Amino acid sequence: MGWSFKVHGGIALAMSVLFLGSAAIAWVPWVSVSTHMTWMLAVAFLLPVGLAALARVLLSRADKKTLWLAFRCLPGRLRVVLGVLALAGVLLTVVGASQENSLQTDGVEDGRYYVYDTTPLQRGRAEVSSRAYADVLRREQRGLLPVFGAAAAVVAYMVFTAGEVRQADARSKRTHAAWTRGRPAPGGPSGQMPK
Repeated sequence: MGWSFKVHGGIALAMSVLFLGSAAIAWVPWVSVSTHMTWMLAVAFLLPVGLAALARVLLSRADKKTLWLAFRCLPGRLRVVLGVLALAGVLLTVVGASQENSLQTDGVEDGRYYVYDTTPLQRGRAEVSSRAYADVLRREQRGLLPVFGAAAAVVAYMVFTAGEVRQADARSKRTHAAWTRGRPAPGGPSGQMPK
């Protein structure tokens, strides 16, 4: 696999660990959560990496079966890491989504904290304490960031399997070129088949 595939896949793996780690930290009550890790920032990081991975898979022109076989050619530790990250993302998403939460963070203006209440018949913006705002932010991060962590693991899977397919194609071309080197064409030197 080429170095660019390794770097691209490594970036996707690091993003998956970052998103899942941020979501896991949001479950720890005595640790303050980062207000900078929002879903918009996650999309801004993941979108270009994911689109580049999709382009690489499409350029490899491999079908699902070939991609699965390429995945099986990856080192065992890498396959385990990809599987664990994807599974952790799905599990944290399910657990985070099971919380009932009708509040969303709406921003901080002049030192005042605002949330948006989505409860039917009570919709609207409300001012809350900084502690209540931090709790709402934690719940948001618990539910959204694992989705992006699992998606980043899938992006890493796509990149690494596309790299394996490309490596196998290059190896196949080298083997074919070495096999046919020095042999005459199937019809003799003129290329015509004998009668």
